[in-house]
Amino acid sequence: MPTAHSSLPMPDTIETARDADLFRKVTWRLMPILFISYIVAYIDRVNIGFAKLQMLDDLHFSAAVYGFGSGVFFVGFLLFEVPSNLILYRVGARVWIARIMVTWGVISMLTLFVKTPAAFYTMRFLLGAAEAGFLPGVVYYLTQWYPKHRHGRVISLLITAAAAGGVVVGPLSGWMMDVFTDVGSLRNWQWLFLLQGIPALIVGAAVFLGLADSPRKAKWLSEAELERLLTIVEADRSGTHQRARIRDAFGESKVWLLGSVLIALNLGIYAVVFWTPTIIKAAGFVHYRTIGLISAIPYLASGVAMLLLGRSSDRFGERRWHIAGACIVGAVGLVFSVIFAGRLFFSIAGIVLATAAFIGATPLVWALASNFMKDRAAAAGFALMNALAALGGLFGPYLMGLAQDLTGNTAVSMLGVAACAVAGSLIVLLLPTPRRLADEQAPRFNPDAGGSRQVTDHSRTQ
Repeated sequence: MPTAHSSLPMPDTIETARDADLFRKVTWRLMPILFISYIVAYIDRVNIGFAKLQMLDDLHFSAAVYGFGSGVFFVGFLLFEVPSNLILYRVGARVWIARIMVTWGVISMLTLFVKTPAAFYTMRFLLGAAEAGFLPGVVYYLTQWYPKHRHGRVISLLITAAAAGGVVVGPLSGWMMDVFTDVGSLRNWQWLFLLQGIPALIVGAAVFLGLADSPRKAKWLSEAELERLLTIVEADRSGTHQRARIRDAFGESKVWLLGSVLIALNLGIYAVVFWTPTIIKAAGFVHYRTIGLISAIPYLASGVAMLLLGRSSDRFGERRWHIAGACIVGAVGLVFSVIFAGRLFFSIAGIVLATAAFIGATPLVWALASNFMKDRAAAAGFALMNALAALGGLFGPYLMGLAQDLTGNTAVSMLGVAACAVAGSLIVLLLPTPRRLADEQAPRFNPDAGGSRQVTDHSRTQ
């Protein structure tokens, strides 16, 4: 079955078993530190869901205040995502990713001093601004090391760190909330922000010291390995007619469509993850450690879903139907959790299904986007998509909090998010099919060019 992103490779660029060993070496060198970085980022982003269990009572915040504060994090994303990624393109991944991590670690720790809603909103906004550019920057960075037919699995592997972070943040936060109750002059939620902000500083230093900005600066590659890696990646990039200018990223309709799909996915993800501890506590579980352990279950399922969907998508060379199908499954999970809201097992099963589907589909959206852009356009385009995705992260938790205050439950919001997920499945199917995309990227014969072969970029007319 033809892939959605490949053209026929020249004989000297067909991958061999030795090439597989080369990319395995690259993966083992890059992914551990990037994987850990994303785990730390995700923990600092969502630990507010556990801090809420005590923080709201201490500060007398309403559910709507919490929901808006959780979501305003993504306003910082929205405003600073594109500038951050363009700076990364200019100064290099090593320096900029390290800067991002150190900054968000400091801001996360300073959140312990919050006393008022305004201060809460400010710190969440600053945390989002600090983290802006991290995920799209790392995705762009990885596309410099791998050909497109490997993007699905490698980006899935990276974003599996979000699931790993979710698995870690639940038990770790529950343990911290129990152990650090009224220790010293700080409340347990304050200890949570302080202790979970420190790893970002440590990992940020490791990124600065251990990451190479590009394959050409990787001293751990031999000359022969570097030459072969560049041959494969550059042949892959030159085989398609992707846009390479910054303004092309903003003018590419496919980028906006994929950003809309990410909005739908993030609505589902963050409407659930910021409220899962609250839902579990409302079911009658009072011990923070128990709440943390149960809240890890959706993330375990998400990790499995990402790996399976990534491998399946790469194997069949198909992205659109994988993403659309996951959106539908996630919507079904949300509806299921609403219907069986009074029965803990079935309600949690619905949340697990929805979280796994929405998070599992996210890497495939990024992999699909790599078909349309390269160089500065890719840096800007990935950031634009993540900025759009931030709208889902903003409105998801806020709508949940508003519904909780107005109706006493979150059912209406959950059903609305499910409807958006269905819309996301329809949007992704508007993108070109694999056969159509391959046909658009094929060289065209121009009879006015003296019989020579001319390449026409049909993607500009879509």
